[in-house]
Amino acid sequence: MASAAEQLASNLNFAALGKAEELKKRIWFTLGALLVYRLGTYIPLPGIDPSAWEQVFRQQAGGILGMFNMFAGGGINRMAIFALNIMPYISASIIIQLLTTVSPQLEALKKEGEAGRKTLNQYTRYLTVILAAFQSYAIAAGLQSAGNVVSEPGMFFLISASVTLTGGTMFLMWLGEQITSRGIGNGISLIILAGIVAELPAAIANMLELGRQGALSTGLILVVIVMAVVVIAFIVFVERAQRRLLIQYPKRQVGNKMFEGQSSHLPLKLNTSGVIPPIFASSLLLLPATIASFNAGKGPEWFQMLTTQLSHGRPLFLVLYVSLIVFFAFFYTAIVFNPTETADNLKKHGGFIPGIRPGERTAEYIDYVLSRITVVGAAYLAVVCLIPEIMISYAAVPFYFGGTSLLIVVSVTMDTVAQVQGHLLAHQYEGLIRKSKLKGRRK
Repeated sequence: MASAAEQLASNLNFAALGKAEELKKRIWFTLGALLVYRLGTYIPLPGIDPSAWEQVFRQQAGGILGMFNMFAGGGINRMAIFALNIMPYISASIIIQLLTTVSPQLEALKKEGEAGRKTLNQYTRYLTVILAAFQSYAIAAGLQSAGNVVSEPGMFFLISASVTLTGGTMFLMWLGEQITSRGIGNGISLIILAGIVAELPAAIANMLELGRQGALSTGLILVVIVMAVVVIAFIVFVERAQRRLLIQYPKRQVGNKMFEGQSSHLPLKLNTSGVIPPIFASSLLLLPATIASFNAGKGPEWFQMLTTQLSHGRPLFLVLYVSLIVFFAFFYTAIVFNPTETADNLKKHGGFIPGIRPGERTAEYIDYVLSRITVVGAAYLAVVCLIPEIMISYAAVPFYFGGTSLLIVVSVTMDTVAQVQGHLLAHQYEGLIRKSKLKGRRK
């Protein structure tokens, strides 16, 4: 009997070691995949002159290209094969989410569970190919018309550049899915995180160099560092904040046994919309500046005046930036969270909010609470993005210290750490269960 118990103990220890090795493999796979992504951002697009493109990029780095270059990990600055990065996939995902709210067929697929989710993912991939092909062709045409950037312009360059950039996006989409299934964390988010973090040392070095040259004062650099620490702490605090609605389940009888009623919570995040509102707001506001830079000052007088007023730090830019963030915070929250569907699910499982009638009244109450906390969430996004925006405009601080980049870095890091802790916690629970089984065998 003792030998059997010892054999069982050795088997349990072997299984525990296997779980730890699995976590290590997942982490190493994630790091290896991100390394492949970073290598791809240094492979230039065939047929272009990198030095000529760098001069063109410097003239437009303050527009939408500068922001997308931040997400692409410097891929646009080097015009690499991964210049489009994963942005077409994100755009396709958002479009499919929007369509599920207006299309009964897509809404029915969303409610079908795992099978419906796979179908929607397939639609997202198809749409990604279409968006990536369209954007790739637009980039190729823009490069061809930007002076001496393209060594041999023509149809062959347009086709080859479009295929290369589209293939790069599709490869990154596949790589992100592999990280999600075989690694740690959300692969798509980690690819964006890797791009921002990889360029962060160069941005810090650039800021310190400006300080050495006297363009930035030492006090201002210290203010930027302190501000970044305070903003990160504030983001961590708010992203963990939840409004928990008490959910009560009545007593139920299974066979001859009566089970007591249980209570749980419906967690509502303070910032349900995530980082989507700042990204959308920045993209829309930087678009006129990008168009104007490509036109080299040409165009109607009113457009030039509007472009000037929408430059960084101008009052009109700041007002519209805050307004768009608030709008997209409410808009995207309404898309990703459906109070009516949540209330119906609670009613199906017998759950109810104490003092609120199940069904329509519960949906109204959830919508009321969600609207109130979204006001706080939208104000939080506006403050986090507005303060760094002022620093970027008046102190020449790089994009990497902006509110959007800090939001992405902190949010993705918190999510990845939570997943690692989840693996470790599951490993500890499995160890406790095995120990209890071992004690039972010994008895």
